[in-house]
Amino acid sequence: MSNTSQEYDKVIAVCRQLYINKMKDYGSAWRILRLPSLTDQIFIKAQRIRSLQENEVRMVNEDEQGEFIAIINYSVMALIQMELGVAWQPDLNVEEGTRLYDEKVALTKELMMAKNHDYGEAWRDMRVSSLTDLILQKILRVKQIEDNKGKTLVSEGIDANYQDMLNYAVFALIHMGFAQ
Repeated sequence: MSNTSQEYDKVIAVCRQLYINKMKDYGSAWRILRLPSLTDQIFIKAQRIRSLQENEVRMVNEDEQGEFIAIINYSVMALIQMELGVAWQPDLNVEEGTRLYDEKVALTKELMMAKNHDYGEAWRDMRVSSLTDLILQKILRVKQIEDNKGKTLVSEGIDANYQDMLNYAVFALIHMGFAQ
């Protein structure tokens, strides 16, 4: 599992740098997005990945890797929004935004390591397409919970679903050789 931890960190390092660079370019404009808007952004990215996996013809020259990176970063943003609430104006500087990013990733990695131990790294035997489908399933769950005003009877909350989506996207990128 130490290899998984290192591979995870390599993927996150690339995602984190993109997040920081976008914060430098755009500030924290994303802070005005409500959770359903972030969920929809993740949905669009996952749908695009599925389309790329199923269709041989591509009209836009983008690959799956960039979309998985976006899922990771939007999931982190959603976790931050859950903690801070939605802002009416950008209100985070790069340093504070990065600190929050690192905090959410650390918690999510900790969850991954615990589940990875219990599941025996079963994800390593999965296909990238299956990870994509699991992300889509988690998105649909989140949308339903959002439609239910956050109430669940027996299910884990929205935050756990965002964490799972983040981790599945990291696993997909590892499978694709991104962490080498």
